[in-house]
Amino acid sequence: MLESYRDLKVRQRAIEMTLAIYRATTGFPKEELFGLTTQIRRAGVSVASNIAEGYGRNSRGEYKQFLGMARGSNLEVQTQLFIATELDYGNPSSLKATESLSTEVERMLNSLIAKL
Repeated sequence: MLESYRDLKVRQRAIEMTLAIYRATTGFPKEELFGLTTQIRRAGVSVASNIAEGYGRNSRGEYKQFLGMARGSNLEVQTQLFIATELDYGNPSSLKATESLSTEVERMLNSLIAKL
């Protein structure tokens, strides 16, 4: 049994993904600081944050709703990583590794939502 939202594997993996996003975006062009860089970082932070917030809600329905928001933010991350790759921003292997983490988070979220 989980003692805390901190024990959720999907939250832990989402945090790993967010850290990878921050590392990957340090190489983005400076003119993107208030564009794609900020947008992808915010979406990444939103994934883990919504997982945690949903865990703290009072009902299963609210929890599922926040997990759905986390899933949506994660799909934003995937879209933004694709755009960054197409624009040749950052390190391609770093972006690919971050995308793999995002895909793993997506599978984990889908599984958790289905179990609720």
